[in-house]
Amino acid sequence: MTSSTTDPEFAIEVTNLNKVYAGSNRQAPKQALSDVSLKIKRGSFFGLLGPNGAGKSTFINILAGLVNKTSGTAKIWNYDIEGEMRAARRAIGIVPQELSIDPFFTPYELLELQAGMYGVPAAERTTNDILDAVGLADKKDAYTRSLSGGMRRRLLVGKAMVHRPPVLVLDEPSAGVDVDLRRQLWSHVKKLNDDGITVVLTTHYLEEAEALCDEIAIINHGEIICCEPTAQLLNRLDAKEITVTLSGPIVTPPDALMRYNPNMTAPNKMNLSFAPSKTPARQVLADVEATGLEVTDFSTMDSDLEDIFIRLTQDDDALENKTANP
Repeated sequence: MTSSTTDPEFAIEVTNLNKVYAGSNRQAPKQALSDVSLKIKRGSFFGLLGPNGAGKSTFINILAGLVNKTSGTAKIWNYDIEGEMRAARRAIGIVPQELSIDPFFTPYELLELQAGMYGVPAAERTTNDILDAVGLADKKDAYTRSLSGGMRRRLLVGKAMVHRPPVLVLDEPSAGVDVDLRRQLWSHVKKLNDDGITVVLTTHYLEEAEALCDEIAIINHGEIICCEPTAQLLNRLDAKEITVTLSGPIVTPPDALMRYNPNMTAPNKMNLSFAPSKTPARQVLADVEATGLEVTDFSTMDSDLEDIFIRLTQDDDALENKTANP
């Protein structure tokens, strides 16, 4: 791939991207993307989350050249996807949701064929290195129909990397993969990111995005409703829960603790909710003991990405309904 003398600041830069699918006699036109603007930093591990039908696949397919945009601009590695189409395509590797692999080829043959399609000279191909990187070196000569679902997923990652693109997009790569193979897959992808590859991930496993991504955007109804560093996004929901274990059973929580919305999970265990920005955990414990209860143990639990995702997408749905029905 032809590269600039200086790597760009942003691996992907999208401005006011719109996509409207034409209607038919029975269906109205569908706005799949509405003024989407994103800047994905070079070398980042970026998460794009959203419910089904939110516009994630349309966004990825536009970058891949499979869907034509209606308006706006999109650049991959500083190459415009229309004005510099060939360079933009060489700068990105796509791992699709579907397992589209010829069952009568071996992994080695598939990667060699893919490299040839991208015009990679035989002397510059790194097929064996890629197979080793995705953990398939020992399966290089096996027919792909004999590979497990997780192995096929990893082979798709290998196919996307044959032309050594600086940007790798994974569209729901761990769907249908068991826990062990999912860990292996992420271990390989994380290593690629550590080596400088920019990774863009769409997933329904929110805990994966929380653990892997350093920045996350949430899309709903074709619009970006937030885009923030993961740590900052997790701080959005100012809520925490503390579980206290009491020295003995109680029937009902004391009235003095009602502001913490107490919930008895066992005769001697009580969950209390609080906003850490307003009330420190030690104050909650002090308030419990002030009622005469003796705390023998406690644990705390922070809000996770799933809580924030649900809140943001529900708020977005409520706003749309209010606008549609004033």
